[in-house]
Amino acid sequence: MDADVVVVGAGVIGLAAAAALARSGRSVVILERNAGVGREITARNSEVIHAGIYYPAGTWKARLCVAGREALYARCETQKIPHRRCGKLIVATEAADIGTLEDLQRKAAANGVELELIDEREIAKLEPAIRAQAALLSRQTGIIDGQALCLSYLAEAESHDALLSLHTEVIAIEPLSGGYRIVALGDDGERSGIDCLAVVNAAGMSSDSIAQLAGVDIDACKYRIFPCKGDYFAVAPAARLELERLIYPVPAQAGLGIHITMDLAGRFRLGPDAEYVDTPTFDIDAEKANGFAHAVGRFLPGLRPEWLSPDYAGIRPKLAAPGEPFRDFVIREESDRGLPAFVNLIGIESPGLTASPAIADRVVALLDGAPNDAGN
Repeated sequence: MDADVVVVGAGVIGLAAAAALARSGRSVVILERNAGVGREITARNSEVIHAGIYYPAGTWKARLCVAGREALYARCETQKIPHRRCGKLIVATEAADIGTLEDLQRKAAANGVELELIDEREIAKLEPAIRAQAALLSRQTGIIDGQALCLSYLAEAESHDALLSLHTEVIAIEPLSGGYRIVALGDDGERSGIDCLAVVNAAGMSSDSIAQLAGVDIDACKYRIFPCKGDYFAVAPAARLELERLIYPVPAQAGLGIHITMDLAGRFRLGPDAEYVDTPTFDIDAEKANGFAHAVGRFLPGLRPEWLSPDYAGIRPKLAAPGEPFRDFVIREESDRGLPAFVNLIGIESPGLTASPAIADRVVALLDGAPNDAGN
């Protein structure tokens, strides 16, 4: 065999898994179709360290977000990864929404997350620019440099002799006696093969396609991904925003609602919205600025559409089709489907970045023989 494990995908999830696997003593090869790491989903998100508020108790999203959050903050401290534990407010602008906040507080408590319900007067003390009748204060939410996190995982993996192959797209997966042959296509059109004992499918938006290459019936297993696009708008300095925390509305059906985030340089942005798409593109309709300003203006009065400009768009790999209920991460070793030591990581959307160290530990456990416990 050429390697113990091939990891398909060098986003934050694949790199975290590669680092943990290499640290465990396995030889690891990472295959990435792009020219660098963290170029797809990882490069196009809010870079928020989530507390673990919104997810049903016992699910992978809840369990791994909470475990991952603490591991991530510890990693940031020890490895000097730029981050800030800024906190956030989830605001209710109408009295009818206060009950939703109370429900969220109970859900968060079931996940081991402490939130403080504060009133209008306390909101004004913390964030004078915000107008709301009540809010949940999360002190555990933060922001992070996602690319720096990717590079830290890559550096750790390479320090344990993991190899990264860029411009390498997986086009076939063939079973071998005791393992797999991964066939890949380079930018030069040349095919190459690598033989391995185990495979970790961390291919993000293409993770369902990689599972299909291995012979998984993705519709029967409900592994098919439904792309959901989210647009972000940058806020011009002329808006003179003075906020210390992230500001979120009560959550919407397909996402968390258009919210205000900031980066580590202090630049503010609004978004994302959520729109299922058949063909993912990263174009942003500038006319959406009016709707974004109106949505956020409910809790940030005076925000003008002319202060907003298209920033970037991201695509979320959702497992729930439009109108379907909550779906958890797929984190599964596929021996019972005839694919021993093949681990699928599918539908890893938010809070995937936050959960990345805990997801990586779970991958190692599965390849060490842990059972396929459901998240819930």
